[in-house]
Amino acid sequence: MRVRQLIGFIAIIQTVIFLTHLFLYQTWTFLPAGGETQGAFWIKLGLGFLSVSFIGASLLAFRYTNPALRAFYRMAAVWLGLLSFLFLAGVSSWIIFGVARLAHLDVNFHGVVEVLFGVAAMAGLYAVFNASWTRITRTTVQLANLPAAWKGRRAALISDLHLGHVRNGSFLRRMVAKILKEEPDAIFIAGDLYDGTAIDAHRAAEPLSKLVAAHGVYFVAGNHEQFGDDSKYLNAIAAAGVRVLRNEKVEVDGLQIIGVPYRNATQNGHLASALNDVHLDRNRASILLTHAPDHPETAEAAGVSLQLSGHTHLGQFLPWSWIARRIYRQFVYGLSRIGKMQVFTSSGAGTWGPPLRLGSNPEIVMLEFQ
Repeated sequence: MRVRQLIGFIAIIQTVIFLTHLFLYQTWTFLPAGGETQGAFWIKLGLGFLSVSFIGASLLAFRYTNPALRAFYRMAAVWLGLLSFLFLAGVSSWIIFGVARLAHLDVNFHGVVEVLFGVAAMAGLYAVFNASWTRITRTTVQLANLPAAWKGRRAALISDLHLGHVRNGSFLRRMVAKILKEEPDAIFIAGDLYDGTAIDAHRAAEPLSKLVAAHGVYFVAGNHEQFGDDSKYLNAIAAAGVRVLRNEKVEVDGLQIIGVPYRNATQNGHLASALNDVHLDRNRASILLTHAPDHPETAEAAGVSLQLSGHTHLGQFLPWSWIARRIYRQFVYGLSRIGKMQVFTSSGAGTWGPPLRLGSNPEIVMLEFQ
């Protein structure tokens, strides 16, 4: 049944991508006066190949890894991101054309398309650059009953590196160097270190062995580690010296640090059960490390002081950023509050799918506790 569902899902996604390419073809080749655009056959052929490139590259990426495949996957992923911008440009072109017709104005439709497609392409190229420019985001968090030893201490939060065919060990080494330069007292990795594609998990995780902090380095699994059996990923992370939290609590100088993996946190009942089992002390400050900000109300009801998450990517770029905001509301990004609990959701350091960001920035978060 799962295989049938997967095939059905892939078929739906491929159909959507194909129809989007067909829309681009019709937009670019449309002539109000009739006739055929020069080079229409080659445009059709090129778009036909591009329409199947990402699904094809993704299916291969789950089984194989080599330089040629990684290059093909990156190309297909970048194109998929550009496709979103070009689609919005195409829709805008037709709106302008329709309004102009209703107003009895003579508009050069293809000229409008050329301009808007050009703007979309430039926006997409900037988004590729922006996705590789990791910022340091700084914020202060005031927690009730914070142990005196933790006042003024700083912790680094990083999530969603998505190591795989687009980003690999060299990217992780740069992130480790950036974190170490900040000299944090503790480090939290909120899941999706891996993308879930074929990878040498131990080799990719090796740079984590350089990641040290006086009060610990902690990891909790995200959905991409838990597509299937997560043991190869978690074993590789643990072998690099990082404390992997699996529905457990550790105490560091009076601060309670809890880690609940994605699979145990996606359903209200499972998250509530996991938090109940760790015997959280409501009268002392606590931090919950969990990948997605799916059920903050459950963590708040359990008495958690601060939840640290990622997962949303802040949508990466339009229209997905709008969708992410609709789903996660005030918890989509940054520091927010629900009842007595605060939530910080990071936009993540890497990308999933298209390596593009526009309207969201890749980041490492530095939290100062007060």
